Amino acid sequence: MPRFSIGESIPPDTAHAVSVSLPTWESNVGYEEGQEWVVSRMTTGYPRFFIHKSIEAFAIDVVAKVGAKGLRVMLFPTRQIALRCANFIRSNAPPALVTNLDVVHLVLDTVNPSSAALEPVFPTISAVLFSQETFPYAKQYWQHTGDGVSSRRAEFCHGLFKDGLLRLDDGSNSPTATQSQKLCRGPRRYRRMSSLDAGKKSSLLGNGSPVRPAAGMGDVQETSRFLEERFGRNLDVSFVEPAKSAIRRRIAGALRSDHELSTSPLPEMESNSRGILNLKEEDVYLMPCGMNAIFNVHRALLGSRGSLKSISFGFPYVDTLKILEKFGPGCIFYGHASESDLDDLESRLKGGEKFLALFCEFPGNPLLTCPNLVRISQLADQYDFAVVVDETIGTFANINVLQFSDVVVSSLTKIFSGDCNVMGGSAIFNPNSRYYTKFKAFARREFEDAYWSEDVIFMERNSRDFASRIERINTNAEAICDVLRNHPLIKTLYFPRYNESRPNYEVCKLPGGGYGGLLSIVFHHRAQAIAFFDAVDTAKGPSLGTNFTLTSPYVLLAHYQELDWAASFNVDPDLIRISVGLEETDEIVNVFQSALKAAESVEIAK
Repeated sequence: MPRFSIGESIPPDTAHAVSVSLPTWESNVGYEEGQEWVVSRMTTGYPRFFIHKSIEAFAIDVVAKVGAKGLRVMLFPTRQIALRCANFIRSNAPPALVTNLDVVHLVLDTVNPSSAALEPVFPTISAVLFSQETFPYAKQYWQHTGDGVSSRRAEFCHGLFKDGLLRLDDGSNSPTATQSQKLCRGPRRYRRMSSLDAGKKSSLLGNGSPVRPAAGMGDVQETSRFLEERFGRNLDVSFVEPAKSAIRRRIAGALRSDHELSTSPLPEMESNSRGILNLKEEDVYLMPCGMNAIFNVHRALLGSRGSLKSISFGFPYVDTLKILEKFGPGCIFYGHASESDLDDLESRLKGGEKFLALFCEFPGNPLLTCPNLVRISQLADQYDFAVVVDETIGTFANINVLQFSDVVVSSLTKIFSGDCNVMGGSAIFNPNSRYYTKFKAFARREFEDAYWSEDVIFMERNSRDFASRIERINTNAEAICDVLRNHPLIKTLYFPRYNESRPNYEVCKLPGGGYGGLLSIVFHHRAQAIAFFDAVDTAKGPSLGTNFTLTSPYVLLAHYQELDWAASFNVDPDLIRISVGLEETDEIVNVFQSALKAAESVEIAK
């Protein structure tokens, strides 16, 4: 097993890594408390929590260009997103802190003849400027929404900025397709008009501007050569739209994982492994990260159904709850995902309360509990609320939750990619949902394609062997559970196969599916947990769903400032979460057996 130093990227020597090494219990505490001996060694971090150094470098140059001494900058991919961030700051920060708030936009210099070749990749940046004291509010928006610029986009656009190809917008340019791009729309040869689009005379961008006619194949090839020769980037524009199409179909369950990309359009989808009639490629939306998919689905719900409270059902990933609480009228929270929670919800519904949607994970993180989707969908039909299910942990290779949902979201950053070097997210609108027409109408009006082209290319390549990786990870997870499940030092093991909510999982489990690659354990004593964690010879850091086993004291990292609150929902502060990888089964079993021996050596005072 590789050894990682504190603050080293995971994977090592990876410029756009998604995880970072925190190899001891003490280093995790030090990170959460901002201790210098940890923070000063951080080369990177999880992208929604740690602003990548390439983004910071670009931000510094923007401040210098604008001449805004003493201000900080946060970068976003489009004008509309930056304005949303600015509005969030105005709504949440004290009035005295927003006096210096400003938004500037960087656009291609259309006078420069090189700019035309860059337009197909939409290299736009919008910057929100604010005082140092306002940073915590801007950071909240960045973290919760996933709207921030990706490190690859920042790196690419920073090069353009330094070369004079990206300039501050002085208003002389009218809005063009380089400033906003309609979500999931690409060159016309890759488009297939859906029934909802039929009869429209022109496709519109998120800002209401008409899409420019698609470039011909010769133009795309010329652009690809220009980008490769001028910037040395691994960005073949001719494959960006086919890559998006392949990813969407892979998520829909309608494409072989090992499909080789071609610039020729794919035929119409005829069937899918999700078993959903009428599901089309256009019903799958790609986003820059999983949390951004949840954020945009919540926006779509509010925009199409009105301002109603939501339901957060089951102990959620931290930012899902924050989105529901901070963006809109709020939510009610059921942290146990139990039948008694559903009883309480049903009594509210019978009493006349109305809700926007119920958001849940299947299984949940980190307790791996599974809500009763059958009963939830029945309540939703009876009392008119939407059901949004996050399938990141279960994965559509193991389970089918779309049959019980109006929308299914997922973080592609996790096992769909596996390589821990690119972010991505997805949302599927169930075509048989009673809200489908409204959702699609909102998406046409408001969604933007902010998923950076380089990230798309990496995600498509990484995901080709997704299905075969899941099979191996399922096997390894079961083997690790066999080691941990009945060990006398372990108080509780959380895994879908062994939880009380297993019947709910079985309803959704595919015939050839397993129980996933995530499990959590709680020791009887904290000292044993610390000894085990410090000794376990795996990568140790944030994130999950990596091709290598990744271990984390998850509750410390995710809920350090609210440990008592988490404990009130039976989420132990010393819980250790294990994301299982592709190692040889015997090898990874030995790793956990050795770590258990380290825990056994701890003397516990009686």
